[in-house]
Amino acid sequence: MALLIAITFNSCQDEDQEFGDLITPTNIQVEVTYLDDIDNDGMLDVTEAPGLGSGQVRFMVSADNAINYQVVVQGENKLQGPNGVDHIFSILGENTFSVTAIATGTGGVSSSITFNIDVLSLYEPPADLLEMLRGDGSRVWRIKSEANGHFGLGPAGGDPFSFFASPAEGKAGVGMYDDRYVFNEDGTFTHIVDNTNDDPTTDVSGTVFGREVLINELGGVGGGEQDGADIINYVYEDYSQQWSLTAPGGVETLNLSGIGFLGYYIGGNHQYQILSRSANEMTVKSTDGNGDFDWGFILIAE
Repeated sequence: MALLIAITFNSCQDEDQEFGDLITPTNIQVEVTYLDDIDNDGMLDVTEAPGLGSGQVRFMVSADNAINYQVVVQGENKLQGPNGVDHIFSILGENTFSVTAIATGTGGVSSSITFNIDVLSLYEPPADLLEMLRGDGSRVWRIKSEANGHFGLGPAGGDPFSFFASPAEGKAGVGMYDDRYVFNEDGTFTHIVDNTNDDPTTDVSGTVFGREVLINELGGVGGGEQDGADIINYVYEDYSQQWSLTAPGGVETLNLSGIGFLGYYIGGNHQYQILSRSANEMTVKSTDGNGDFDWGFILIAE
Protein backbone atom coordinates (compact mmCIF):
# COMPACT_ATOMS: atom_id res chain seq x y z
CA MET A 1 0.00 0.00 0.00
CA ALA A 2 1.19 3.52 -0.70
CA LEU A 3 2.72 5.57 2.06
CA LEU A 4 0.01 7.57 3.79
CA ILE A 5 1.83 9.40 6.54
CA ALA A 6 5.55 9.79 7.24
CA ILE A 7 6.45 11.16 10.63
CA THR A 8 9.98 12.28 11.44
CA PHE A 9 10.93 13.43 14.90
CA ASN A 10 14.04 14.37 16.76
CA SER A 11 15.38 11.23 18.36
CA CYS A 12 15.40 10.86 22.11
CA GLN A 13 18.50 8.72 22.34
CA ASP A 14 19.55 6.44 25.16
CA GLU A 15 23.18 6.97 24.09
CA ASP A 16 24.50 9.37 21.50
CA GLN A 17 28.00 7.99 21.27
CA GLU A 18 29.89 5.42 19.28
CA PHE A 19 31.94 2.77 21.04
CA GLY A 20 33.64 0.77 18.31
CA ASP A 21 30.86 -1.22 16.66
CA LEU A 22 28.20 0.22 18.97
CA ILE A 23 26.39 2.75 16.79
CA THR A 24 23.30 4.57 17.99
CA PRO A 25 20.42 4.51 15.47
CA THR A 26 19.49 7.92 14.11
CA ASN A 27 16.92 9.50 11.79
CA ILE A 28 13.98 7.42 13.01
CA GLN A 29 10.96 7.67 10.72
CA VAL A 30 7.52 6.12 11.07
CA GLU A 31 5.00 5.46 8.31
CA VAL A 32 1.49 5.37 9.75
CA THR A 33 -1.26 3.80 7.65
CA TYR A 34 -4.94 3.69 8.59
CA LEU A 35 -6.70 0.57 7.33
CA ASP A 36 -10.44 0.30 6.70
CA ASP A 37 -12.69 -1.88 4.57
CA ILE A 38 -13.91 0.91 2.29
CA ASP A 39 -15.61 -1.37 -0.23
CA ASN A 40 -16.97 -3.83 2.35
CA ASP A 41 -15.27 -6.62 0.43
CA GLY A 42 -13.18 -7.93 3.30
CA MET A 43 -10.05 -6.21 1.99
CA LEU A 44 -8.37 -3.53 4.08
CA ASP A 45 -7.77 -0.27 2.20
CA VAL A 46 -5.70 2.80 3.06
CA THR A 47 -7.70 5.73 4.40
CA GLU A 48 -6.83 9.10 5.88
CA ALA A 49 -6.54 9.87 9.57
CA PRO A 50 -8.34 9.14 11.82
CA GLY A 51 -9.67 6.26 9.69
CA LEU A 52 -13.25 5.27 8.94
CA GLY A 53 -13.90 3.37 12.12
CA SER A 54 -12.07 0.03 11.98
CA GLY A 55 -9.50 1.24 14.50
CA GLN A 56 -6.76 -0.69 12.67
CA VAL A 57 -3.45 1.08 12.15
CA ARG A 58 -0.17 -0.13 10.66
CA PHE A 59 3.22 1.24 11.72
CA MET A 60 6.43 0.85 9.72
CA VAL A 61 9.55 2.10 11.50
CA SER A 62 12.89 2.77 9.80
CA ALA A 63 16.17 4.36 10.90
CA ASP A 64 19.83 4.60 10.06
CA ASN A 65 22.12 2.03 11.73
CA ALA A 66 19.26 -0.05 13.18
CA ILE A 67 18.86 -3.83 13.13
CA ASN A 68 15.38 -4.18 14.63
CA TYR A 69 12.38 -2.09 15.60
CA GLN A 70 9.63 -2.13 18.20
CA VAL A 71 6.44 -0.17 18.67
CA VAL A 72 5.00 0.48 22.12
CA VAL A 73 1.28 1.22 21.96
CA GLN A 74 -1.43 0.99 24.64
CA GLY A 75 1.02 -0.70 26.98
CA GLU A 76 2.03 -3.36 24.46
CA ASN A 77 5.57 -3.77 23.16
CA LYS A 78 5.34 -5.14 19.61
CA LEU A 79 8.34 -6.31 17.59
CA GLN A 80 8.19 -5.16 13.97
CA GLY A 81 8.01 -7.84 11.29
CA PRO A 82 8.54 -7.60 7.52
CA ASN A 83 5.13 -5.94 7.06
CA GLY A 84 5.42 -3.58 10.00
CA VAL A 85 3.30 -3.63 13.14
CA ASP A 86 -0.51 -3.77 13.06
CA HIS A 87 -2.55 -2.60 16.03
CA ILE A 88 -6.30 -2.37 16.58
CA PHE A 89 -7.61 0.45 18.76
CA SER A 90 -10.95 -0.70 20.15
CA ILE A 91 -11.88 2.22 22.42
CA LEU A 92 -15.03 3.66 20.90
CA GLY A 93 -15.04 7.10 19.32
CA GLU A 94 -12.22 9.30 18.08
CA ASN A 95 -9.33 9.26 20.52
CA THR A 96 -5.71 10.38 20.66
CA PHE A 97 -3.07 7.79 21.53
CA SER A 98 0.62 8.07 22.36
CA VAL A 99 2.93 5.74 20.42
CA THR A 100 6.65 5.11 20.91
CA ALA A 101 8.88 3.71 18.18
CA ILE A 102 12.19 2.15 19.24
CA ALA A 103 15.11 1.45 16.91
CA THR A 104 17.87 -0.84 18.21
CA GLY A 105 21.38 -1.01 16.79
CA THR A 106 24.32 -3.33 17.29
CA GLY A 107 25.15 -4.09 20.90
CA GLY A 108 21.64 -3.19 22.04
CA VAL A 109 22.09 0.58 21.74
CA SER A 110 18.70 2.13 21.02
CA SER A 111 16.95 5.38 20.16
CA SER A 112 13.26 6.20 20.39
CA ILE A 113 10.63 8.73 19.40
CA THR A 114 7.18 9.32 20.82
CA PHE A 115 4.27 10.82 18.91
CA ASN A 116 0.48 11.07 19.03
CA ILE A 117 -2.06 9.76 16.54
CA ASP A 118 -5.82 10.15 16.27
CA VAL A 119 -7.87 7.00 15.65
CA LEU A 120 -11.59 6.47 15.06
CA SER A 121 -13.21 3.25 16.26
CA LEU A 122 -16.93 2.66 15.70
CA TYR A 123 -17.41 -1.08 16.18
CA GLU A 124 -19.63 -2.18 19.06
CA PRO A 125 -19.75 -5.97 19.48
CA PRO A 126 -23.26 -7.44 19.57
CA ALA A 127 -24.52 -8.31 23.02
CA ASP A 128 -24.85 -12.03 22.25
CA LEU A 129 -21.19 -12.21 21.16
CA LEU A 130 -20.05 -10.59 24.40
CA GLU A 131 -22.34 -12.86 26.40
CA MET A 132 -20.95 -15.92 24.63
CA LEU A 133 -17.33 -14.94 25.17
CA ARG A 134 -17.21 -13.72 28.76
CA GLY A 135 -20.66 -14.48 30.20
CA ASP A 136 -21.70 -12.39 33.18
CA GLY A 137 -18.11 -11.40 33.90
CA SER A 138 -15.72 -14.25 33.17
CA ARG A 139 -15.81 -17.44 31.14
CA VAL A 140 -13.37 -20.31 30.65
CA TRP A 141 -12.78 -21.94 27.26
CA ARG A 142 -10.80 -24.92 26.00
CA ILE A 143 -10.01 -26.69 22.73
CA LYS A 144 -12.85 -29.14 21.99
CA SER A 145 -10.52 -32.12 21.79
CA GLU A 146 -13.33 -34.68 21.78
CA ALA A 147 -14.59 -33.45 18.39
CA ASN A 148 -13.23 -34.48 15.01
CA GLY A 149 -11.67 -31.50 13.25
CA HIS A 150 -11.04 -29.47 16.41
CA PHE A 151 -7.59 -28.41 15.09
CA GLY A 152 -6.83 -27.86 11.43
CA LEU A 153 -4.58 -26.49 8.74
CA GLY A 154 -5.32 -24.95 5.35
CA PRO A 155 -4.07 -22.40 2.82
CA ALA A 156 -3.68 -18.77 3.86
CA GLY A 157 -6.98 -17.04 3.16
CA GLY A 158 -8.81 -20.35 2.67
CA ASP A 159 -10.45 -23.20 4.53
CA PRO A 160 -8.35 -23.80 7.66
CA PHE A 161 -9.27 -27.49 7.79
CA SER A 162 -8.72 -28.43 4.14
CA PHE A 163 -5.11 -29.67 4.43
CA PHE A 164 -5.44 -31.34 7.81
CA ALA A 165 -8.15 -31.84 10.42
CA SER A 166 -7.21 -33.61 13.63
CA PRO A 167 -9.35 -36.53 14.73
CA ALA A 168 -10.78 -36.51 18.23
CA GLU A 169 -7.97 -36.50 20.83
CA GLY A 170 -5.48 -36.63 17.97
CA LYS A 171 -3.06 -34.24 19.69
CA ALA A 172 -3.16 -35.70 23.18
CA GLY A 173 -0.01 -35.16 25.21
CA VAL A 174 1.43 -32.24 23.22
CA GLY A 175 0.57 -29.47 25.70
CA MET A 176 -2.69 -28.18 24.17
CA TYR A 177 -5.65 -29.99 25.70
CA ASP A 178 -4.90 -29.04 29.31
CA ASP A 179 -4.83 -25.31 28.44
CA ARG A 180 -7.66 -23.01 29.50
CA TYR A 181 -8.49 -19.56 28.10
CA VAL A 182 -10.23 -17.11 30.41
CA PHE A 183 -12.01 -14.06 28.98
CA ASN A 184 -12.90 -11.41 31.54
CA GLU A 185 -15.35 -8.53 31.31
CA ASP A 186 -12.60 -5.98 31.95
CA GLY A 187 -10.84 -6.99 28.72
CA THR A 188 -8.16 -9.18 30.27
CA PHE A 189 -7.33 -12.59 28.82
CA THR A 190 -5.62 -15.26 30.93
CA HIS A 191 -4.03 -18.35 29.43
CA ILE A 192 -3.69 -21.19 31.95
CA VAL A 193 -1.08 -23.49 30.45
CA ASP A 194 -1.97 -26.50 32.62
CA ASN A 195 -5.30 -26.66 34.42
CA THR A 196 -4.54 -30.05 35.99
CA ASN A 197 -2.05 -28.75 38.56
CA ASP A 198 -4.09 -25.93 40.13
CA ASP A 199 -5.80 -27.88 42.89
CA PRO A 200 -5.69 -27.11 45.77
CA THR A 201 -3.38 -24.15 45.03
CA THR A 202 -2.44 -22.43 41.78
CA ASP A 203 0.62 -23.71 39.96
CA VAL A 204 1.53 -21.46 37.02
CA SER A 205 3.90 -23.96 35.40
CA GLY A 206 3.01 -26.01 32.36
CA THR A 207 3.68 -26.52 28.66
CA VAL A 208 2.25 -25.31 25.35
CA PHE A 209 2.17 -26.40 21.71
CA GLY A 210 3.37 -24.41 18.70
CA ARG A 211 5.12 -23.98 15.38
CA GLU A 212 8.89 -24.34 15.10
CA VAL A 213 10.87 -21.08 15.23
CA LEU A 214 7.70 -19.01 15.70
CA ILE A 215 7.20 -20.40 19.19
CA ASN A 216 10.48 -18.77 20.21
CA GLU A 217 8.58 -15.47 20.18
CA LEU A 218 7.12 -16.54 23.52
CA GLY A 219 10.51 -15.99 25.12
CA GLY A 220 10.19 -18.99 27.40
CA VAL A 221 13.01 -21.06 28.87
CA GLY A 222 12.98 -23.26 25.77
CA GLY A 223 12.78 -26.99 25.84
CA GLY A 224 10.02 -29.02 24.33
CA GLU A 225 10.38 -31.70 21.70
CA GLN A 226 10.61 -31.32 17.93
CA ASP A 227 7.93 -33.29 16.08
CA GLY A 228 8.16 -32.45 12.39
CA ALA A 229 7.45 -28.71 12.18
CA ASP A 230 5.79 -28.74 15.62
CA ILE A 231 7.25 -28.08 19.03
CA ILE A 232 5.39 -30.10 21.64
CA ASN A 233 5.38 -29.42 25.38
CA TYR A 234 7.29 -26.16 25.21
CA VAL A 235 7.84 -25.14 28.84
CA TYR A 236 5.84 -22.03 29.72
CA GLU A 237 3.87 -20.37 32.52
CA ASP A 238 0.40 -18.88 32.87
CA TYR A 239 0.20 -15.34 31.51
CA SER A 240 -2.30 -12.55 30.93
CA GLN A 241 -2.90 -10.23 27.97
CA GLN A 242 -5.85 -8.22 26.62
CA TRP A 243 -8.69 -9.19 24.29
CA SER A 244 -10.92 -7.10 22.05
CA LEU A 245 -13.49 -7.64 19.31
CA THR A 246 -13.60 -6.05 15.86
CA ALA A 247 -15.33 -6.85 12.57
CA PRO A 248 -13.15 -5.93 9.57
CA GLY A 249 -15.08 -6.61 6.39
CA GLY A 250 -18.04 -7.63 8.52
CA VAL A 251 -16.17 -10.68 9.91
CA GLU A 252 -16.32 -10.89 13.69
CA THR A 253 -12.73 -11.10 14.89
CA LEU A 254 -11.20 -11.84 18.29
CA ASN A 255 -7.95 -9.93 18.87
CA LEU A 256 -5.40 -10.95 21.50
CA SER A 257 -2.64 -8.59 22.56
CA GLY A 258 1.05 -9.38 22.89
CA ILE A 259 1.83 -13.09 22.62
CA GLY A 260 -1.74 -14.15 23.45
CA PHE A 261 -2.84 -17.23 21.50
CA LEU A 262 -5.30 -20.10 21.32
CA GLY A 263 -4.36 -23.77 21.03
CA TYR A 264 -1.21 -23.70 18.93
CA TYR A 265 1.29 -20.84 18.82
CA ILE A 266 1.63 -19.51 15.26
CA GLY A 267 2.75 -15.90 15.78
CA GLY A 268 1.22 -13.59 13.20
CA ASN A 269 -1.14 -10.80 14.17
CA HIS A 270 -2.91 -12.78 16.94
CA GLN A 271 -6.28 -12.07 15.31
CA TYR A 272 -8.80 -14.92 15.16
CA GLN A 273 -11.67 -14.67 12.70
CA ILE A 274 -14.83 -16.21 14.12
CA LEU A 275 -16.13 -18.56 11.41
CA SER A 276 -19.12 -19.80 13.37
CA ARG A 277 -20.44 -19.58 16.90
CA SER A 278 -23.23 -20.68 19.19
CA ALA A 279 -23.94 -19.96 22.83
CA ASN A 280 -21.15 -22.25 24.05
CA GLU A 281 -18.91 -23.00 21.09
CA MET A 282 -16.94 -21.17 18.41
CA THR A 283 -14.79 -22.05 15.41
CA VAL A 284 -11.97 -19.62 14.67
CA LYS A 285 -9.02 -19.29 12.31
CA SER A 286 -5.81 -17.27 12.16
CA THR A 287 -2.91 -16.88 9.73
CA ASP A 288 0.56 -17.84 10.93
CA GLY A 289 3.48 -15.45 11.18
CA ASN A 290 5.10 -16.88 8.05
CA GLY A 291 1.99 -16.11 6.00
CA ASP A 292 1.97 -19.75 4.87
CA PHE A 293 -1.17 -21.25 6.39
CA ASP A 294 -4.45 -20.59 8.13
CA TRP A 295 -5.00 -22.59 11.31
CA GLY A 296 -8.43 -23.55 12.59
CA PHE A 297 -9.62 -24.27 16.10
CA ILE A 298 -12.90 -25.32 17.71
CA LEU A 299 -13.31 -24.06 21.27
CA ILE A 300 -15.99 -24.88 23.82
CA ALA A 301 -16.91 -23.12 27.05
CA GLU A 302 -16.69 -24.98 30.33
